[in-house]
Amino acid sequence: MASCRWPWRRCCSWRPAARSPGPASPGRAGPPGPPSAADAGAQMSYFNLVKSLTSAFPNRYSMSRFHHTTSAVCCCSKTQSGEKYTDPFKLGWRDLNGLYEDIRKELLISTTELKEMSEYYFDGKGKAFRPIIVVLMARACNIHHSNSRDVQASQRSIALIAEMIHTASLVHDDVIDDASSRRGKHTVNKIWGEKKAVLAGDLILSAASMALARIGNTTVISILTQVIEDLVRGEFLQLGSKENENERFAHYLEKTFKKTASLIANSCKAVSVLGCPDPVVHEIAYQYGKNVGIAFQLIDDVLDFTSCSDQMGKPTSADLKLGLATGPVLFACQQEAGGLGGLGQDDTTH
Repeated sequence: MASCRWPWRRCCSWRPAARSPGPASPGRAGPPGPPSAADAGAQMSYFNLVKSLTSAFPNRYSMSRFHHTTSAVCCCSKTQSGEKYTDPFKLGWRDLNGLYEDIRKELLISTTELKEMSEYYFDGKGKAFRPIIVVLMARACNIHHSNSRDVQASQRSIALIAEMIHTASLVHDDVIDDASSRRGKHTVNKIWGEKKAVLAGDLILSAASMALARIGNTTVISILTQVIEDLVRGEFLQLGSKENENERFAHYLEKTFKKTASLIANSCKAVSVLGCPDPVVHEIAYQYGKNVGIAFQLIDDVLDFTSCSDQMGKPTSADLKLGLATGPVLFACQQEAGGLGGLGQDDTTH
């Protein structure tokens, strides 16, 4: 799989976009009218996001600068019918100006060492995949409900919170896995030690919780707190496996959902709740985020075998070294051994 780099040009801090009057704006009577051709096209672009992501999947890219200068293969994809899909990162970058600066503002810490540890991964070198998904889903729901292209401030906060929860989970995962590098540099646990790394991860989670509480929507709070439970349950699932070969892939997908896809699914659902009152849309947003999240992790597990450490920014074949059977291993066993029965309990656990 060819790797793509995503350089960006730094812009000013984010501000809510000016909202233009529409059929559903205050002071105007009547239900929302049908979307214009431009709005319909934009909405289709957002909901067709997964097509672009599968063709334009970057190994590494930076949020430190904005405006893409990507190769042609990464700008859009074509279906067999010839339909083009817009680069999702070009669609969402405006809503993420100052993303990491705003996250660092949430980490109000007086202790110098704890501040350095907590801000360590918020340096603009992360993929920001989850915030991109969140703001694009927010736009899609807003266009669907009120013909508005703007992302609400509360919806953008969900994007920040999703990135904070994800980053906290990385800090904790690195402790569990005794990882030595992440995003092309030493991990928090290798620099400051395991005990302090756990505390730093906890602090990031607490800051995310405070930001979530400020949104003031109890439904959204309930949706996103489910993510924390799923992360813990996913780690426990990773510690074990199934004896029955027919259950192993289902076990792997369940673990993948809880550790990776739940955050994306529930974040998408949260912004849909904030942007549209229709429960059907909430479920669609959730299922979309779930499937994109699982696909994301499946691709990441493949890249763990097919890419080098320099491209990934972290050691490759890490799961295999830890004795964890991911999708490629399960498929390889099925192909080479005539089934998954050759993979015993000891081969799929620590």
